[in-house]
Amino acid sequence: MSVDLHVHTKESDGLLSVEEVLNLAHVNNVQILGITDHESTHGIAQAESLAKDLNIKIIPGVELLTNYQGHEVHLLGYFKDVNHPVLQARLKEIREQRTSLAYDMVKCLKDDGLSLNWQDVEREVGAEGAVSKGHIMRAIFHKESGHSQPDWRQIATYFRPGGVAYLPYLKHTFQDAVDLIFASGGLPVIAHPGLLVDPKIVLSLLAYRPIGLEVYYGYWEKRDTFIPYYAEIADKFAILATGGSDYHGPFGQIKLGQMDVPLEGVLKLQNYLTI
Repeated sequence: MSVDLHVHTKESDGLLSVEEVLNLAHVNNVQILGITDHESTHGIAQAESLAKDLNIKIIPGVELLTNYQGHEVHLLGYFKDVNHPVLQARLKEIREQRTSLAYDMVKCLKDDGLSLNWQDVEREVGAEGAVSKGHIMRAIFHKESGHSQPDWRQIATYFRPGGVAYLPYLKHTFQDAVDLIFASGGLPVIAHPGLLVDPKIVLSLLAYRPIGLEVYYGYWEKRDTFIPYYAEIADKFAILATGGSDYHGPFGQIKLGQMDVPLEGVLKLQNYLTI
C-alpha cells in the first residue's frame, strides 16, 4: 500500500487540478492520500467524491505558513472534517494577507530591476487560494525561459533570508496555528523540519503541545541523513510520524507516492481522527 500525506493541487500552488491529482494517485497505486493545499481546503470535497471510485482514502488536510520567533515554520493540519467555521474564517483571512504580502514581494523584485508584473503572477494562479512565492517563482521562471535556461535554485534565493524579496509572513504564530487546528478537531504535524532555517528549534516546536512530525520527506541529496535523524526525533518527542512527496507538479524531483511512508504513523493519524 502506497501512502502520500502531503500533496498540493491548483487550489493553492500545485500545477494539477484535483481530478488530475486523484488520477495520478490511482496510477501510482496511492491508496491513502492527504490533500494539503496552502491555506485552502476548497479541493477536499471534490477529492473525496472522486476517490470513492478509485479506491483511495482521502485524509483532508491543509498546510499553514506560520511564524515562530521570527522563523518561518510550515504546519500541516489533518482533519476528519474541514468544514469548521472557525477554521474556514481564519483560512480566508490568511489567504488575503498572504496575497497582499505576495504583491509586496513582486514590488521588491521590480524595484530591484526584475522584469515582472503582478499580472504575470496572476496568470500562474489557478484558483481562489492565496497567491504565494511559489506562484511568483513560476512567473519568474516563465519570463526567463524565453531567453535563457532558468535556475530554480537561483530564483529561490530571492525569497530566502537576505534575498531581495524575503518578506516573512508574521501574522500567524506557530502556537496560534497549532491551537487553531486542535480547536477545529484536527491534528497538527510539523512539515519538512529539515527545511527549517534553524533546525534546532524543532524540539521547542514539539514541546508546545503533543503534535506530529513529518519525517519521510524528499530532502534531495540529504534524504539519507535527515530521515533517520527525524525518525529518532519523532520517536522521542512527537506523537506520530508522517510523510509525503510535497507534490506540486511534474517538475518536482519527488513524484507523487514516491516516498516510503510507514503505515504505523498513518494508522495512528487515522485513529486520532476516527476516520
